[in-house]
Amino acid sequence: MHILPGMFVRHPTEDHLGLGRVQTVLGNKITVNFENVGKIVINGNIVKLVVVEPNDGR
Repeated sequence: MHILPGMFVRHPTEDHLGLGRVQTVLGNKITVNFENVGKIVINGNIVKLVVVEPNDGR
């Protein structure tokens, strides 16, 4: 599945970041606004974000 702006995601290994919403996708650079830490740019070639529903219960 391709990551697109507006999708809700979680980092696969860093649960403390919380729920994130994808802001932009430029090639392999994905900017995500996480609820607990703010905006982070993630390399999509290294980190495979997990797409979730915004009310996934975590």
